[in-house]
Amino acid sequence: MQLYNSLTRTKDEFVTHEPGKVSMYTCGPTVYHYAHIGNLRSYIMEDVLEKYLRYTGYDVKRVMNITDVGHLSSDADTGEDKMLKGARREHKTVMEIAKFYTDAFFEDCKKLNIKTPDVVEPATSCIDEFIKVISSLIEKGYAYEAGGNIYFDTSKLKQYYVFNNFEEEDLQDGVREGVEKDDNKRNKADFVLWFTKSKFEDQELKWESPWGLGYPGWHIECSCISMKHLGEYLDLHCGGIDNAFPHHTNEIAQSEAYVGHAWCKHWFHVLHLNTNDGKMSKSKGEFLTVSLLEEKGYDPLVYRYFCLLSHYRKSLVFSYENLDNAKAAYEKLISRISSLEKDGEADEEAFEKLKASFCEAMDNDLNTSLAITAVHNVLKADVNDSTKLALIADFDRVLSLDLINHAEKKKNENPASDEDPELVAKINDAIAKRAAAKKEKNYAEADRIRDELKAMGIALEDTPQGVKWKKI
Repeated sequence: MQLYNSLTRTKDEFVTHEPGKVSMYTCGPTVYHYAHIGNLRSYIMEDVLEKYLRYTGYDVKRVMNITDVGHLSSDADTGEDKMLKGARREHKTVMEIAKFYTDAFFEDCKKLNIKTPDVVEPATSCIDEFIKVISSLIEKGYAYEAGGNIYFDTSKLKQYYVFNNFEEEDLQDGVREGVEKDDNKRNKADFVLWFTKSKFEDQELKWESPWGLGYPGWHIECSCISMKHLGEYLDLHCGGIDNAFPHHTNEIAQSEAYVGHAWCKHWFHVLHLNTNDGKMSKSKGEFLTVSLLEEKGYDPLVYRYFCLLSHYRKSLVFSYENLDNAKAAYEKLISRISSLEKDGEADEEAFEKLKASFCEAMDNDLNTSLAITAVHNVLKADVNDSTKLALIADFDRVLSLDLINHAEKKKNENPASDEDPELVAKINDAIAKRAAAKKEKNYAEADRIRDELKAMGIALEDTPQGVKWKKI
């Protein structure tokens, strides 16, 4: 498998520290609000990666954190904790906010067929680990106290900006949105490991530490949670591209200073989901959530399909028009699968040959778009339906689009589903063309298709669950 490595900036052969096993870490959500669909794009692609690794025979252990303390509203360790911000917004305690939005996040994941990681650890349960690692960094000379806080000293590193070719002057204070100057820092790139009572007096969650009553910085939690469950060598670290700097850069700095050797082999970053107005965020435009898409009549798996049609290393532009195109394509795919009927045993030789094209796509830097093409190629292949159904079910172990289940439901919706498969396919194709015509506001063509079906003895019924048909 060739997978792009953000650290080397090349497509590398995916090799693990221990043969056959993958230690995988995913940056989890900061649970102060609902996840928007831009956040969830990263989790969808990470889910596909994990499932494909398992599909190819790897023993995967995946760990994810829940940030319920320490994530400030600025990259420069300034502003209030996002969890406190959420608590103030809703007049609840921080822990009530954390519980509610953690549950909401996993409910969204369930709707999108995103597997729950093997280990999910909230930051607030690892305070002892944070203190242990920070104490060690101080002893080794990588951290210092200033203004009541503990900072990591980036000047002690041979290289800090590992994910890019930035020079220090390229990242002056104020270059990035939300960056403010912190006079306590010896160097502009230094970052906080632990805040004490000298700062943010209104912080709700605080713990005793060797440096005073306080709470951890955001970056330290992922390093410690990863090492707690996966040890000192990590095979694969995943996250959105916006986490590459400063969050992942800081993780590498503090982790390698602590363990004394290279820490993570491979870094997997998913690019942004944008709108026509720019990067999607919670603070501007319509707050796009899975629940909102459902309210507008979209199956959450249509959004998953939409994401899989694009490569994870390309920015993806969201619009309802683009989502409608994905919905039409997804429903047409389901319709074609619903016309298949088991007709004997699967052809093993044909199965392996067609499976190879799917694996070739996925082995080429997780090319999910070509993997979807492989599904369509199965439907067009000169093999029996049993082979096609077996292949589609096999590929869907990775794609997780519920293709077979949705096809079965579609059959059950249509009383005439026991008709000749060719007739069913022809009717479903006509329904898809009619939907496309209506979308383009070509109502004359839509009516023509309806009348053509009626002449064939087929009546259409538009329902909230979609178009149903029956013989007349």
